[in-house]
Amino acid sequence: MDRNLKNAIEDKRDYMVSLRRELHRFPEVSSKEYRTREILLRELEALGAEVEKLGGTGLIVRIDGKEPGPCRVIRADMDGLPVTEEDNLRGKKVCVSEDPGKCHACGHDAHMAMLMGALRVLLEHRENLKCTVLCCFEEGEEYNTGVYKMLEALSKYPVEECFSLHVYAGLDAGKLDIAPGPRMSGMVGIGFNVIGRPGHGSRPDQAVNPIVPAAHIVTQLDSAFNNQLSAEEPVTLSLCVFDAGEAPNVIPESAYIAGTARYFSPAEGDKALEIVKRIAVNTADSYRCKVEFAERNRIILPPVINVPGIAGRVSRGVKEMYGDDAIGSCSPWFASESFSLYLEKYPGAVGLLGIRNEACGSGAPHHNGRFDIDEGVMPLGAAAHLAFVFGE
Repeated sequence: MDRNLKNAIEDKRDYMVSLRRELHRFPEVSSKEYRTREILLRELEALGAEVEKLGGTGLIVRIDGKEPGPCRVIRADMDGLPVTEEDNLRGKKVCVSEDPGKCHACGHDAHMAMLMGALRVLLEHRENLKCTVLCCFEEGEEYNTGVYKMLEALSKYPVEECFSLHVYAGLDAGKLDIAPGPRMSGMVGIGFNVIGRPGHGSRPDQAVNPIVPAAHIVTQLDSAFNNQLSAEEPVTLSLCVFDAGEAPNVIPESAYIAGTARYFSPAEGDKALEIVKRIAVNTADSYRCKVEFAERNRIILPPVINVPGIAGRVSRGVKEMYGDDAIGSCSPWFASESFSLYLEKYPGAVGLLGIRNEACGSGAPHHNGRFDIDEGVMPLGAAAHLAFVFGE
């Protein structure tokens, strides 16, 4: 790996910090990243970059190397969350949202800034580039509203490999985990209505109360997951919605249950979905109710599984630039990521970039108002993008 790349990255440190803070001040939720897009376009147009504007707010920037070679994708997500920002673990943050009730509580502001830093280096070193690079800014990652638009747009390119970063509060700042194999979980969506027959609360025998079988379904699912899924393959279950009835003396017609299961083994994910369907239908039937499954009751996202060769290439390149100590290790993360859908189409990897630093107050969980990052890690993140692009 060219040592000059590290110098070029370090030269972009202040730029990335400044851009991250601007993006952080103006967070926008999924598929409404209009100002975010304008900020990115301002920067890209100043560079004379070749930009494709997708329907919605997503962007693809194409960078052609001097020599022909593979087509490689590097990607950042754009959206914030409907979360109210709070002080971090040590006190005041260096930068806060200026839009109450919204903030970048998952680090997507840093993802965009790091990709822009890497993009600027790629443009400066285009003479040494032996491939085509597509820098993708994906809208709506939190609700999967932009990934399908992006994948459709990428389908016209001969993409061979892909790479993305995610900052991670579970890993110390200055460390990059880029291990092979499962790194982030897949997601089973759970959502269904238990349908009964409404009636007066005084005569349950003249109605069919869906709340009773719905309550049994909740406990049965918890038991079935503990006893029917492999003890060697972790799968979590979270039932987060139970919605039924509006009055204490009226038996409702339906009860709605929703949640998610997270998994790393595709076989166990399929099994978990089958258990949800079987327990729901059979339990409801024993109480003379039926079940109507919502559209979300399916495998929503597969797990993130890193290809060993690509993960190794990124790791080697980062070590060449920042030394062996830059590579860290952490357990697989139970969060899910839309980039897993890229990995179903193209070989690739996701790097987990540590941001936990007690000295600056970062380390609060993701999707939390106290979430913050250590901005000092951004050059390392940009280096990971470049190690993926320039490595062989």
